[in-house]
Amino acid sequence: MNQNYFELFGLPVGFALDSAALDSAYRRVQGEVHPDKFAHAGETERRVAMQWATLANEAYQALKAPLKRARYLCELNGVDLQIETNTAMAPAFLMQQMDWRDALDDAKGAASEPALLKLEGELKKARAAELATIGKLIDEQKDFAAAARHVRQLMFIEKFGEEVANAVEALDA
Repeated sequence: MNQNYFELFGLPVGFALDSAALDSAYRRVQGEVHPDKFAHAGETERRVAMQWATLANEAYQALKAPLKRARYLCELNGVDLQIETNTAMAPAFLMQQMDWRDALDDAKGAASEPALLKLEGELKKARAAELATIGKLIDEQKDFAAAARHVRQLMFIEKFGEEVANAVEALDA
């Protein structure tokens, strides 16, 4: 059960991923191991089928989302992201974080939906840039340590993006 998620679905190992191929492979694997197919089997077979179905679900969720896929690829290649302990980021990115935080505080204070939407746009661009960088570092350069640094930055962007989206929703409510 320690199978590589890409191998489980018969997909090439890499950050760039054909989502339609992933969806198709997931349905195929689920069709083979779904517990309902083993309803009349023995206890051991039912348990194993449940374990495979659970693994397939975990693998699909890990590969489907770019952030999770990047994390998985780094870990698969021996790079611990040290999410809980490593908060070091590039100085330029730290400055960007402070600018974004100030912009969020100002937009919330002014109850300015246009300012929040502008900030959302900036975050979308930053997310796309991080994903492109991560893709190059993983697929082209095989530099998983550098990719891990960008994955941590992407994690901040996505989490901060949720804060911004919540602020937009609060204004709309």
